[in-house]
Amino acid sequence: MYKVAIIMGSDSDLPVMKDCAKMLGKFGIEYDVKVISAHRTPQAAEDFAKNARKNGYGVIIAAAGKAAHLAGVIASMTTLPVIGVPIKTSMMGGLDSLLSTVQMPKGIPVATVAVDGADNAAILAAQIMAVYDETLAEKLASHKANMVAEIEAKNNTIDEKLKEMI
Repeated sequence: MYKVAIIMGSDSDLPVMKDCAKMLGKFGIEYDVKVISAHRTPQAAEDFAKNARKNGYGVIIAAAGKAAHLAGVIASMTTLPVIGVPIKTSMMGGLDSLLSTVQMPKGIPVATVAVDGADNAAILAAQIMAVYDETLAEKLASHKANMVAEIEAKNNTIDEKLKEMI
């Protein structure tokens, strides 16, 4: 099985991206975590992107805030799927990161999840990898079934919770 690369523009993104690593681990997906800046270490970003497939990666998850160009820079130099995670910022609440990540030019796609959407990035990476991995597909199906069961349990108790509140 291929691994997933979790790359961040700064170590300040780690509190959000730890959830991504946790979710990948839940599915038994091996991952590596790296800090690579599109702006401060562009050569490292290029080297990483151009060698990612050779280094055993199947999907790249790139998280960045503010001028969040990391996912797009990586996507421009690899044929692997890249998932962008815009990180919430103090100035614009993550809207700046979201727009920098999602507004890619024609020919350079970046699948983008919600601001701070680390869990969804991991699930999307797992879904991409599960296209040819039936065991992983079964783990995803089980995960979704568990979500259904959680909502059904909440639905069964919602009337009582409301009565307690009023």
